[in-house]
Amino acid sequence: MRVTQGMLTSNSLRNLSKSYSQMGKIQDQLSTGKKITKPSDDPVVAMKGMFYRSNLTEVEQYKRNLSELYSWLENSESGIEQANNGLQRIRELTVQGANGTLSPEDQKAIANEIQQIKLDIASVAETKVSGRYIFHGTDVDKSPIVANTTPIKVADNLNDASINNYQVEVSQGVYLKANVNPSNVFNQKMFDTIQALEDALTTGDQSSLDNLLTGLDNVMETLSAERSELGARYNRLELIDSRLSNQEIVSTRILSDNEDVDMERAITDLKTQESVHRAALSASARIIQPTLLDFLR
Repeated sequence: MRVTQGMLTSNSLRNLSKSYSQMGKIQDQLSTGKKITKPSDDPVVAMKGMFYRSNLTEVEQYKRNLSELYSWLENSESGIEQANNGLQRIRELTVQGANGTLSPEDQKAIANEIQQIKLDIASVAETKVSGRYIFHGTDVDKSPIVANTTPIKVADNLNDASINNYQVEVSQGVYLKANVNPSNVFNQKMFDTIQALEDALTTGDQSSLDNLLTGLDNVMETLSAERSELGARYNRLELIDSRLSNQEIVSTRILSDNEDVDMERAITDLKTQESVHRAALSASARIIQPTLLDFLR
């Protein structure tokens, strides 16, 4: 086959265009830090990237769920601790009022302090997190304390088991309870016992204080048991958090290995391609450049 000047010129231009395209691809990798800029560059890498990114997004969502759980559990722990301190103070005051040496005025003063502690405990029962009541199970839009009632009355559904299990998904198919059992914390028995102690000290009825102290101890024991169960769930939450953090690190590394470009190799490839391109330009210049004047010299 006869090779013409036009064929040489066309082939040179086509090869130069390929060289430009290859350099452009490498420069895109260096500027974006990614192996591919569109799925057609490498469909396998693109498909794997979608899968790995989906896993990473899932882990990130679970970590956001953990943040919500931490908020609920920590606020629940704080509320229970404050209530327990209040009940402990009420017990100390009741023992003081039951020793038989105080005047009626002193007993009334103790009753007044118990009343203030009772109101404080009721306010703790109405604790909100992100606008939701955390001590009312799944019925988070309503306060566990009935408004404007004297003596204090709790919501009618507080003992309903159907509202006792507010759960949050912390990993695939794994749910963790966020709330405490409302019937074991700020229940009607607690407020009735406190009210009875307040009334007994106000009226000077010391004969009932011993029985009421026993009832108060039972209330505190139930509260402590619920607090222990809450602590166990918090420990599990920390273990899940640690596992998710490890999964996030692994998922991020796998995604990086799949998509991120090897900078050292890309720079070397660019330098190599530049050398090849310069050589191609030089050869093309010798092929395309000759004119009649070049032969007359």
